[in-house]
Amino acid sequence: MADTKLIECFPNPTPDRDYVIEHVAEEFTSLCPKTGHPDFGVVELRYVPDQTCIELKSLKLYLQNYRTEGIFYEAVTNQIADDLRKAMSPRWIVVRTDWRGRGGIRSTITVEFGSRPGVDDWFDEDDDRPLERPGDDWR
Repeated sequence: MADTKLIECFPNPTPDRDYVIEHVAEEFTSLCPKTGHPDFGVVELRYVPDQTCIELKSLKLYLQNYRTEGIFYEAVTNQIADDLRKAMSPRWIVVRTDWRGRGGIRSTITVEFGSRPGVDDWFDEDDDRPLERPGDDWR
């Protein structure tokens, strides 16, 4: 598993306000536990901070730990969400991984915890998926 000691946080400068922070790691790599071949994907993190925010260099170093980890898509997405949730205790967090196709099959895994204060207008009532916004590219 990735070293959670690498995750550093800093005080939220405006803890009395709900706002969304979004980070995208476009060059995420882990290893397929069956073949040992590299899996390439994008990790997207969206959260509403409470008292702390994640420091970006520490997030990068934490995610780089998975480069040598044999782990399934579902497991790594849930592990990242659990580790970040434990480190930051955000009001709301979504971790989404989008994996490059292999054998004609492409995968996307989404994990969500908490409520979405102040961001309900970003979501479609019918399917609870984020609406497209200008400059918002999930893939």
